Amino acid sequence: MSSKSNSNSSGNSGSNSTSYTITSTGTNSQGNHYCHRESSSGGGYHYSNNDGSYYYSNPNGSTYYNNGQGGSTYTSPSGDVTKK
Repeated sequence: MSSKSNSNSSGNSGSNSTSYTITSTGTNSQGNHYCHRESSSGGGYHYSNNDGSYYYSNPNGSTYYNNGQGGSTYTSPSGDVTKK
């Protein structure tokens, strides 16, 4: 298990910064990278997949999926879904 502190910019402007600790990283059986992180607001994780897609699960309960081909889905903490 790896543990290191990072400064992660959140939001499109990059003006918000959240400090977090990576608690585990690795590669699953399909060859996709994952990373679990903890911050003062809770835990979250992301997957970076071989097909170019990626997925984030955030401490506030929101999720973001990008299919690697220009499509994305954001689900807010309240369950509202936005697709692009």
